[in-house]
Amino acid sequence: MSVIRPFSALRPKKEYASAVAALPYDVMNSEEAREKVKNLPYSFLHVDKAEIDLPVGTDLYSDAVYAKAAENLKKLETDGICVRDAKKNLYIYRQTMGSTVQTGVVGCASVDDYLNGVIKRHELTRADKEEDRIRHVDTCDANTGPIFLAYRESADIDAILDKYTALAPEYDFVSDGGVRNEVWAVDDEKDTAALVRGFEAVPSLYIADGHHRAASAVKVALKRREAHPDYTGDEEFNFFLAVYFRSNDLKILDYNRLIKDLNGHSPAELMSLLGESFTVSGHDGAVHPSERHMFGMYLDGKWYSLRLKDGIADENDPVGSLDVSLLQKLVISRIFGIDDPRTDKRIDFVGGIRGLGELEKRCSEDMRVAFSMFPTSLDELMRIADASMIMPPKSTWFEPKLLSGLFIHFLR
Repeated sequence: MSVIRPFSALRPKKEYASAVAALPYDVMNSEEAREKVKNLPYSFLHVDKAEIDLPVGTDLYSDAVYAKAAENLKKLETDGICVRDAKKNLYIYRQTMGSTVQTGVVGCASVDDYLNGVIKRHELTRADKEEDRIRHVDTCDANTGPIFLAYRESADIDAILDKYTALAPEYDFVSDGGVRNEVWAVDDEKDTAALVRGFEAVPSLYIADGHHRAASAVKVALKRREAHPDYTGDEEFNFFLAVYFRSNDLKILDYNRLIKDLNGHSPAELMSLLGESFTVSGHDGAVHPSERHMFGMYLDGKWYSLRLKDGIADENDPVGSLDVSLLQKLVISRIFGIDDPRTDKRIDFVGGIRGLGELEKRCSEDMRVAFSMFPTSLDELMRIADASMIMPPKSTWFEPKLLSGLFIHFLR
Protein backbone atom coordinates (compact mmCIF):
# COMPACT_ATOMS: atom_id res chain seq x y z
CA MET A 1 0.00 0.00 0.00
CA SER A 2 1.49 3.32 -1.14
CA VAL A 3 0.49 6.76 0.05
CA ILE A 4 -0.03 9.80 -2.14
CA ARG A 5 -1.35 12.89 -0.40
CA PRO A 6 -2.87 16.03 -1.96
CA PHE A 7 -1.29 19.32 -0.90
CA SER A 8 -1.68 23.07 -1.31
CA ALA A 9 1.13 23.79 -3.73
CA LEU A 10 2.88 27.09 -4.13
CA ARG A 11 3.29 27.31 -7.88
CA PRO A 12 3.84 29.88 -10.62
CA LYS A 13 1.04 31.79 -12.23
CA LYS A 14 0.47 30.39 -15.69
CA GLU A 15 2.25 33.27 -17.43
CA TYR A 16 5.39 32.78 -15.29
CA ALA A 17 5.68 28.98 -15.37
CA SER A 18 8.42 28.80 -18.00
CA ALA A 19 10.35 31.68 -16.40
CA VAL A 20 10.35 30.02 -12.95
CA ALA A 21 10.93 26.36 -13.87
CA ALA A 22 14.57 25.29 -13.72
CA LEU A 23 16.69 22.17 -13.98
CA PRO A 24 17.59 20.48 -10.66
CA TYR A 25 20.29 22.05 -8.49
CA ASP A 26 22.64 19.09 -8.85
CA VAL A 27 23.05 19.04 -12.64
CA MET A 28 25.14 22.23 -12.78
CA ASN A 29 27.76 24.05 -10.74
CA SER A 30 27.51 27.57 -9.34
CA GLU A 31 29.32 29.17 -12.27
CA GLU A 32 26.98 27.51 -14.77
CA ALA A 33 23.96 28.54 -12.69
CA ARG A 34 25.11 32.18 -12.57
CA GLU A 35 25.38 32.17 -16.34
CA LYS A 36 22.03 30.42 -16.69
CA VAL A 37 20.04 33.02 -14.73
CA LYS A 38 21.26 36.08 -16.59
CA ASN A 39 18.07 37.95 -17.55
CA LEU A 40 16.02 35.32 -15.65
CA PRO A 41 15.08 37.04 -12.37
CA TYR A 42 12.38 34.50 -11.50
CA SER A 43 14.36 31.31 -12.21
CA PHE A 44 14.05 28.79 -9.41
CA LEU A 45 17.84 28.51 -9.41
CA HIS A 46 17.73 31.64 -7.23
CA VAL A 47 16.19 29.33 -4.60
CA ASP A 48 17.89 26.01 -5.27
CA LYS A 49 21.37 27.51 -5.82
CA ALA A 50 21.04 30.74 -3.86
CA GLU A 51 24.82 31.29 -3.74
CA ILE A 52 24.45 32.81 -7.22
CA ASP A 53 22.93 35.89 -5.54
CA LEU A 54 25.87 36.25 -3.13
CA PRO A 55 29.46 37.31 -3.83
CA VAL A 56 31.53 34.89 -5.90
CA GLY A 57 33.55 32.70 -3.56
CA THR A 58 30.88 32.54 -0.86
CA ASP A 59 31.06 29.23 1.02
CA LEU A 60 28.33 27.08 -0.55
CA TYR A 61 27.43 25.71 2.88
CA SER A 62 27.35 28.97 4.81
CA ASP A 63 24.25 30.08 6.71
CA ALA A 64 23.98 33.02 4.31
CA VAL A 65 23.28 30.71 1.36
CA TYR A 66 20.38 28.94 3.07
CA ALA A 67 18.96 32.23 4.38
CA LYS A 68 19.13 33.66 0.85
CA ALA A 69 17.28 30.62 -0.52
CA ALA A 70 14.44 31.15 1.99
CA GLU A 71 14.37 34.87 1.20
CA ASN A 72 14.19 34.25 -2.56
CA LEU A 73 11.43 31.65 -2.13
CA LYS A 74 9.37 34.08 -0.07
CA LYS A 75 9.96 36.80 -2.66
CA LEU A 76 8.47 34.67 -5.44
CA GLU A 77 5.27 34.58 -3.39
CA THR A 78 5.21 38.20 -2.15
CA ASP A 79 5.94 39.51 -5.65
CA GLY A 80 2.97 37.58 -6.98
CA ILE A 81 5.01 35.34 -9.29
CA CYS A 82 3.90 32.21 -7.44
CA VAL A 83 0.57 31.65 -5.69
CA ARG A 84 -0.39 29.04 -3.13
CA ASP A 85 -3.43 26.97 -4.14
CA ALA A 86 -6.37 27.48 -1.81
CA LYS A 87 -7.27 23.77 -1.76
CA LYS A 88 -5.26 20.59 -1.56
CA ASN A 89 -4.79 19.03 -4.97
CA LEU A 90 -2.94 16.39 -6.86
CA TYR A 91 -1.47 17.37 -10.24
CA ILE A 92 -0.51 15.60 -13.45
CA TYR A 93 2.86 16.43 -14.97
CA ARG A 94 3.82 15.26 -18.45
CA GLN A 95 7.23 15.66 -20.10
CA THR A 96 7.89 14.93 -23.76
CA MET A 97 11.43 14.62 -25.13
CA GLY A 98 11.53 13.30 -28.65
CA SER A 99 9.74 9.95 -28.60
CA THR A 100 9.86 9.70 -24.80
CA VAL A 101 6.63 10.70 -23.05
CA GLN A 102 6.52 10.33 -19.27
CA THR A 103 3.34 11.13 -17.35
CA GLY A 104 3.29 11.36 -13.58
CA VAL A 105 1.13 12.34 -10.63
CA VAL A 106 2.45 15.11 -8.38
CA GLY A 107 1.66 14.71 -4.71
CA CYS A 108 3.26 14.09 -1.36
CA ALA A 109 4.87 10.80 -0.42
CA SER A 110 4.90 9.48 3.12
CA VAL A 111 7.98 9.61 5.33
CA ASP A 112 6.74 6.41 6.97
CA ASP A 113 6.55 4.69 3.57
CA TYR A 114 10.23 5.54 3.17
CA LEU A 115 11.13 4.31 6.66
CA ASN A 116 9.08 1.12 6.29
CA GLY A 117 10.49 0.16 2.90
CA VAL A 118 7.39 0.79 0.77
CA ILE A 119 9.52 3.38 -1.00
CA LYS A 120 12.51 1.39 -2.18
CA ARG A 121 16.03 2.67 -2.73
CA HIS A 122 18.86 1.43 -4.90
CA GLU A 123 21.64 3.95 -4.15
CA LEU A 124 23.81 4.91 -1.22
CA THR A 125 23.86 8.58 -0.23
CA ARG A 126 26.72 10.81 0.88
CA ALA A 127 26.47 12.51 4.27
CA ASP A 128 27.78 15.86 3.00
CA LYS A 129 25.22 16.04 0.21
CA GLU A 130 22.45 15.04 2.60
CA GLU A 131 23.46 17.71 5.10
CA ASP A 132 23.30 20.41 2.41
CA ARG A 133 19.71 19.55 1.46
CA ILE A 134 18.68 19.06 5.11
CA ARG A 135 19.70 22.63 5.87
CA HIS A 136 18.09 23.88 2.66
CA VAL A 137 14.74 22.19 3.35
CA ASP A 138 14.76 23.12 7.03
CA THR A 139 15.57 26.79 6.41
CA CYS A 140 13.12 27.16 3.51
CA ASP A 141 10.52 25.20 5.51
CA ALA A 142 9.62 23.53 2.24
CA ASN A 143 10.44 20.74 -0.20
CA THR A 144 11.64 22.75 -3.18
CA GLY A 145 12.59 19.88 -5.49
CA PRO A 146 10.49 16.78 -6.23
CA ILE A 147 11.61 13.17 -5.78
CA PHE A 148 11.33 11.10 -8.96
CA LEU A 149 9.37 7.93 -8.06
CA ALA A 150 8.38 5.02 -10.28
CA TYR A 151 5.52 2.55 -9.87
CA ARG A 152 4.39 -0.48 -11.81
CA GLU A 153 1.52 0.37 -14.13
CA SER A 154 -2.04 0.51 -12.77
CA ALA A 155 -5.14 0.58 -15.00
CA ASP A 156 -7.09 2.52 -12.35
CA ILE A 157 -4.48 5.27 -12.20
CA ASP A 158 -4.12 5.28 -16.00
CA ALA A 159 -7.85 5.98 -16.38
CA ILE A 160 -7.53 9.25 -14.43
CA LEU A 161 -4.34 10.24 -16.25
CA ASP A 162 -6.01 9.64 -19.60
CA LYS A 163 -9.04 11.73 -18.60
CA TYR A 164 -6.99 14.81 -17.74
CA THR A 165 -4.33 14.60 -20.43
CA ALA A 166 -7.11 14.69 -23.03
CA LEU A 167 -7.89 18.23 -21.81
CA ALA A 168 -5.99 21.46 -22.44
CA PRO A 169 -3.12 21.75 -19.92
CA GLU A 170 -2.77 24.64 -17.49
CA TYR A 171 0.98 24.89 -18.15
CA ASP A 172 2.41 24.10 -21.57
CA PHE A 173 5.93 25.25 -22.41
CA VAL A 174 9.20 23.99 -23.85
CA SER A 175 12.29 23.99 -21.61
CA ASP A 176 16.01 23.42 -22.24
CA GLY A 177 16.76 20.58 -24.61
CA GLY A 178 13.42 20.92 -26.36
CA VAL A 179 11.49 19.19 -23.55
CA ARG A 180 7.77 19.93 -23.55
CA ASN A 181 6.28 20.33 -20.05
CA GLU A 182 2.52 20.11 -19.44
CA VAL A 183 0.63 20.34 -16.14
CA TRP A 184 -2.98 19.69 -15.19
CA ALA A 185 -4.54 20.24 -11.75
CA VAL A 186 -6.77 17.35 -10.63
CA ASP A 187 -9.55 19.59 -9.41
CA ASP A 188 -12.35 17.05 -9.05
CA GLU A 189 -12.41 15.57 -5.54
CA LYS A 190 -13.77 12.27 -6.88
CA ASP A 191 -10.78 11.96 -9.20
CA THR A 192 -8.40 12.87 -6.38
CA ALA A 193 -9.97 10.16 -4.20
CA ALA A 194 -9.71 7.67 -7.07
CA LEU A 195 -5.99 8.40 -7.45
CA VAL A 196 -5.42 8.01 -3.70
CA ARG A 197 -7.23 4.64 -3.83
CA GLY A 198 -5.29 3.65 -6.94
CA PHE A 199 -1.98 4.16 -5.17
CA GLU A 200 -3.20 2.30 -2.10
CA ALA A 201 -3.25 -0.75 -4.38
CA VAL A 202 0.35 -0.15 -5.50
CA PRO A 203 2.58 -2.32 -3.28
CA SER A 204 5.89 -0.52 -3.83
CA LEU A 205 7.35 2.73 -5.07
CA TYR A 206 10.91 3.08 -6.39
CA ILE A 207 13.19 6.09 -6.17
CA ALA A 208 14.36 6.56 -9.74
CA ASP A 209 16.20 9.83 -9.08
CA GLY A 210 16.57 12.01 -5.99
CA HIS A 211 17.99 9.72 -3.30
CA HIS A 212 19.70 12.63 -1.53
CA ARG A 213 16.59 14.83 -1.64
CA ALA A 214 14.50 11.97 -0.27
CA ALA A 215 16.91 11.11 2.53
CA SER A 216 17.18 14.78 3.48
CA ALA A 217 13.40 15.27 3.53
CA VAL A 218 13.04 12.26 5.81
CA LYS A 219 15.74 13.47 8.19
CA VAL A 220 14.09 16.88 8.44
CA ALA A 221 10.83 15.11 9.30
CA LEU A 222 12.53 13.02 11.99
CA LYS A 223 14.12 16.16 13.41
CA ARG A 224 10.71 17.83 13.63
CA ARG A 225 9.11 14.77 15.15
CA GLU A 226 11.74 14.89 17.84
CA ALA A 227 10.99 18.57 18.43
CA HIS A 228 7.24 17.82 18.54
CA PRO A 229 6.83 14.53 20.45
CA ASP A 230 3.06 15.00 20.38
CA TYR A 231 2.96 14.88 16.57
CA THR A 232 -0.02 13.03 15.07
CA GLY A 233 1.52 11.96 11.75
CA ASP A 234 -0.84 14.22 9.83
CA GLU A 235 1.45 17.26 9.88
CA GLU A 236 2.87 18.35 6.55
CA PHE A 237 6.45 17.64 7.65
CA ASN A 238 5.54 13.93 7.62
CA PHE A 239 5.28 14.08 3.81
CA PHE A 240 7.57 15.16 0.98
CA LEU A 241 7.14 16.34 -2.58
CA ALA A 242 7.28 13.65 -5.27
CA VAL A 243 6.23 12.88 -8.82
CA TYR A 244 4.98 9.32 -9.30
CA PHE A 245 5.67 8.01 -12.82
CA ARG A 246 4.47 4.76 -14.30
CA SER A 247 7.57 2.68 -14.89
CA ASN A 248 6.86 1.75 -18.50
CA ASP A 249 7.06 5.46 -19.45
CA LEU A 250 10.57 5.96 -18.14
CA LYS A 251 13.77 5.93 -20.14
CA ILE A 252 17.19 5.26 -18.65
CA LEU A 253 20.12 6.45 -20.74
CA ASP A 254 23.67 5.15 -20.72
CA TYR A 255 26.01 6.51 -18.05
CA ASN A 256 29.47 6.39 -19.55
CA ARG A 257 32.92 6.25 -17.92
CA LEU A 258 36.14 8.21 -18.52
CA ILE A 259 39.55 7.29 -17.05
CA LYS A 260 42.42 9.76 -16.71
CA ASP A 261 45.37 7.41 -17.37
CA LEU A 262 46.24 3.79 -18.15
CA ASN A 263 47.56 3.10 -14.63
CA GLY A 264 51.08 2.53 -15.97
CA HIS A 265 50.03 0.10 -18.71
CA SER A 266 50.90 0.53 -22.37
CA PRO A 267 48.02 0.34 -24.87
CA ALA A 268 49.22 -3.13 -25.90
CA GLU A 269 49.26 -4.29 -22.27
CA LEU A 270 45.77 -2.87 -21.77
CA MET A 271 44.48 -4.85 -24.75
CA SER A 272 46.06 -8.02 -23.41
CA LEU A 273 44.51 -7.52 -19.97
CA LEU A 274 41.08 -6.80 -21.48
CA GLY A 275 41.36 -9.99 -23.52
CA GLU A 276 41.23 -12.06 -20.34
CA SER A 277 37.53 -11.21 -19.87
CA PHE A 278 36.36 -9.75 -23.19
CA THR A 279 36.46 -10.39 -26.89
CA VAL A 280 37.98 -7.14 -28.20
CA SER A 281 37.39 -5.97 -31.78
CA GLY A 282 38.30 -2.79 -33.62
CA HIS A 283 35.29 -0.78 -34.79
CA ASP A 284 34.66 1.86 -37.44
CA GLY A 285 32.91 4.76 -35.73
CA ALA A 286 31.53 5.21 -32.24
CA VAL A 287 30.32 2.11 -30.41
CA HIS A 288 26.80 2.33 -29.02
CA PRO A 289 26.42 -1.00 -27.18
CA SER A 290 23.30 -2.77 -28.46
CA GLU A 291 22.85 -5.35 -25.72
CA ARG A 292 23.83 -6.30 -22.17
CA HIS A 293 27.47 -7.29 -21.58
CA MET A 294 28.66 -5.29 -24.58
CA PHE A 295 30.82 -2.18 -24.08
CA GLY A 296 32.50 0.40 -26.26
CA MET A 297 36.03 1.67 -25.62
CA TYR A 298 37.66 4.78 -27.09
CA LEU A 299 41.46 4.89 -26.91
CA ASP A 300 44.00 6.91 -28.89
CA GLY A 301 41.44 8.06 -31.45
CA LYS A 302 39.98 4.61 -32.17
CA TRP A 303 36.84 2.78 -31.05
CA TYR A 304 36.70 -0.87 -29.97
CA SER A 305 33.85 -3.17 -29.03
CA LEU A 306 34.23 -5.33 -25.92
CA ARG A 307 32.00 -8.39 -25.50
CA LEU A 308 32.03 -10.23 -22.21
CA LYS A 309 33.11 -13.83 -22.56
CA ASP A 310 30.66 -16.59 -21.68
CA GLY A 311 30.55 -17.85 -18.11
CA ILE A 312 31.96 -14.73 -16.45
CA ALA A 313 28.71 -13.04 -15.37
CA ASP A 314 26.64 -14.71 -12.64
CA GLU A 315 23.12 -13.97 -13.86
CA ASN A 316 21.71 -15.08 -10.49
CA ASP A 317 23.39 -12.08 -8.86
CA PRO A 318 21.18 -9.01 -9.59
CA VAL A 319 23.95 -6.54 -8.74
CA GLY A 320 27.02 -8.47 -9.85
CA SER A 321 25.56 -9.14 -13.30
CA LEU A 322 24.93 -5.45 -14.02
CA ASP A 323 27.15 -4.09 -16.77
CA VAL A 324 28.28 -1.24 -14.48
CA SER A 325 29.32 -3.83 -11.87
CA LEU A 326 31.15 -6.00 -14.38
CA LEU A 327 33.05 -3.06 -15.86
CA GLN A 328 33.94 -1.83 -12.38
CA LYS A 329 35.20 -5.22 -11.21
CA LEU A 330 36.93 -6.48 -14.34
CA VAL A 331 38.31 -3.24 -15.76
CA ILE A 332 38.09 -0.13 -13.62
CA SER A 333 39.28 -1.80 -10.41
CA ARG A 334 41.32 -4.74 -11.71
CA ILE A 335 43.15 -2.96 -14.52
CA PHE A 336 43.02 0.74 -13.64
CA GLY A 337 43.26 0.39 -9.85
CA ILE A 338 40.20 2.54 -9.11
CA ASP A 339 38.45 0.81 -6.22
CA ASP A 340 36.10 3.61 -5.10
CA PRO A 341 34.65 5.40 -8.13
CA ARG A 342 32.67 7.72 -5.85
CA THR A 343 35.81 9.43 -4.56
CA ASP A 344 38.67 8.66 -6.97
CA LYS A 345 39.61 11.72 -9.05
CA ARG A 346 40.93 9.56 -11.92
CA ILE A 347 37.43 8.63 -13.07
CA ASP A 348 34.59 10.77 -14.40
CA PHE A 349 31.08 10.02 -15.62
CA VAL A 350 29.12 11.45 -18.54
CA GLY A 351 25.39 11.02 -19.03
CA GLY A 352 24.29 9.61 -22.36
CA ILE A 353 22.30 12.74 -23.15
CA ARG A 354 25.63 14.35 -24.11
CA GLY A 355 26.40 11.74 -26.76
CA LEU A 356 29.52 9.71 -27.47
CA GLY A 357 31.13 12.72 -29.12
CA GLU A 358 31.59 14.09 -25.61
CA LEU A 359 33.72 11.04 -24.75
CA GLU A 360 35.92 11.64 -27.79
CA LYS A 361 36.23 15.31 -26.87
CA ARG A 362 37.23 14.61 -23.27
CA CYS A 363 39.82 12.06 -24.40
CA SER A 364 41.46 14.79 -26.48
CA GLU A 365 41.52 17.11 -23.45
CA ASP A 366 41.90 15.71 -19.93
CA MET A 367 41.11 11.99 -20.14
CA ARG A 368 42.89 9.01 -21.76
CA VAL A 369 40.29 6.29 -22.27
CA ALA A 370 36.47 6.13 -22.32
CA PHE A 371 33.92 3.34 -22.02
CA SER A 372 30.41 3.53 -23.45
CA MET A 373 27.70 1.51 -21.72
CA PHE A 374 24.47 -0.28 -22.51
CA PRO A 375 21.82 1.41 -20.33
CA THR A 376 20.70 -0.26 -17.11
CA SER A 377 17.05 -1.25 -17.44
CA LEU A 378 14.26 -0.21 -15.09
CA ASP A 379 13.48 -3.89 -14.52
CA GLU A 380 17.05 -4.37 -13.26
CA LEU A 381 16.68 -1.34 -10.98
CA MET A 382 13.41 -2.58 -9.50
CA ARG A 383 14.70 -6.14 -9.08
CA ILE A 384 17.66 -4.85 -7.10
CA ALA A 385 15.52 -2.50 -5.00
CA ASP A 386 13.04 -5.32 -4.29
CA ALA A 387 15.95 -7.41 -2.99
CA SER A 388 17.05 -4.49 -0.75
CA MET A 389 20.35 -4.38 -2.60
CA ILE A 390 22.39 -1.37 -3.71
CA MET A 391 23.49 -0.55 -7.25
CA PRO A 392 27.01 0.73 -7.96
CA PRO A 393 27.48 4.52 -8.19
CA LYS A 394 26.39 6.21 -11.41
CA SER A 395 24.35 3.27 -12.68
CA THR A 396 21.42 5.21 -14.14
CA TRP A 397 20.85 8.47 -15.99
CA PHE A 398 17.21 9.46 -16.41
CA GLU A 399 16.03 11.89 -19.07
CA PRO A 400 14.20 14.16 -19.20
CA LYS A 401 15.02 15.66 -15.79
CA LEU A 402 12.18 16.86 -13.58
CA LEU A 403 12.04 20.64 -13.40
CA SER A 404 12.04 22.40 -10.05
CA GLY A 405 9.87 25.38 -9.17
CA LEU A 406 6.57 24.22 -10.65
CA PHE A 407 5.40 22.82 -7.29
CA ILE A 408 6.58 23.70 -3.78
CA HIS A 409 5.39 21.81 -0.71
CA PHE A 410 5.50 23.67 2.60
CA LEU A 411 6.20 21.71 5.77
CA ARG A 412 3.60 23.52 7.85
